Amino acid sequence: MGIGGMSQTSTGSLSRAIRQQLEGLERAGLTHLPRRKSPRADQSPRPLATSPAAPTENFVPKPKLSPVSASPTLAAPFSPISQPVQPEIKLSRDDRTQRLAVLNETVKQCQRCSELASTRKQTVFGVGNAEARIVFIGEAPGADEDAQGEPFVGRAGQLLNKIIEACGMKREDVYICNILKCRPPGNRTPAPDECVNCREYLLGQLGTIDPEYIVCWGTVAAQNLLSMDWTIGKMRKRFYQFGRAKVLCTYHPSYLLRNPAAKKDVWEDMKLLFADMGKTLTP
Repeated sequence: MGIGGMSQTSTGSLSRAIRQQLEGLERAGLTHLPRRKSPRADQSPRPLATSPAAPTENFVPKPKLSPVSASPTLAAPFSPISQPVQPEIKLSRDDRTQRLAVLNETVKQCQRCSELASTRKQTVFGVGNAEARIVFIGEAPGADEDAQGEPFVGRAGQLLNKIIEACGMKREDVYICNILKCRPPGNRTPAPDECVNCREYLLGQLGTIDPEYIVCWGTVAAQNLLSMDWTIGKMRKRFYQFGRAKVLCTYHPSYLLRNPAAKKDVWEDMKLLFADMGKTLTP
């Protein structure tokens, strides 16, 4: 008996089987076994690519989506989880409005997050211009939004309206939505699995509107859209690429209510946004 009780006969049979298998692989053209490459430790998220991606009509989500990356070294802010699809034709305003309406009806029936579905008064889909150049993305509905069915209508929403007006626009000029379409109980921070469950709806909105710019208001919006775990302070003052849209991240209006001094930082971010759009904002 050999090692482990294996007979010499068994060992010989096994050797012949392995040799035959290797010979078969060699005949098939295999010359070596590839090594697994370890991820580079110096990899980090890159800012906006010099050439934006092709225009999009819609985003096609994969069946399973991952939550925010555990490490910023693995994030790719210019490369979303679900790649955009090249459109065959440009959608009209009516087509966009109709697609958003159909998606909204789907959201209203959603039961993916049992806790949210059982505690919400209604879903909060999104409002605004279906052909908007800019999409504003927040975190999740609060009590006022849950009651009225519209994003950013509470105190934070009133401050957002002032920011929009200071930029020379009206609320109807942009499109406003949230990462989550349901209010988390007690206005708690959205859970990663809840953000994953809602991502398909967000991608549907972005794919239909096909904006040139996206503004992420706050940490939850920025981290979940871009699949990063950087703080909002570190993500500010630069553009990222998502589909064909340039993404800018800044502080949430609710944060500004608690920290008024940060309003000047948000104004600097808005100046950066509109300068890229070819417009100079004045105080």
